Amino acid sequence: MILEETHQHTKQQVGDSDLRYLSPIKIETKVEKKYCYFEQRNIKYIDYKDPIFLIKFLNAQGKILPRRITGTLQKNQNKLNAAIKRCRQIGLLPFVTDDLR
Repeated sequence: MILEETHQHTKQQVGDSDLRYLSPIKIETKVEKKYCYFEQRNIKYIDYKDPIFLIKFLNAQGKILPRRITGTLQKNQNKLNAAIKRCRQIGLLPFVTDDLR
């Protein structure tokens, strides 16, 4: 009878530890705060005649990077989009490419 009680007690401890690991382990990751490139450097006007600067906001295929990646504000993202499209229109930036960077 004493053996049965100790055996049941050890089963409860093992069962508790198994249940503890069924829930996902919380891993804290350091999230970098995104900031607006233009607000931080106090840039008021985005020059469409400067393709070297505008390439920073394009991916390797020549597509415009979204706000969620760059962290720019909506107001500045709209100005950036207009500047990139103007730059493409006058032929300083390609519309599509294989390797822009």
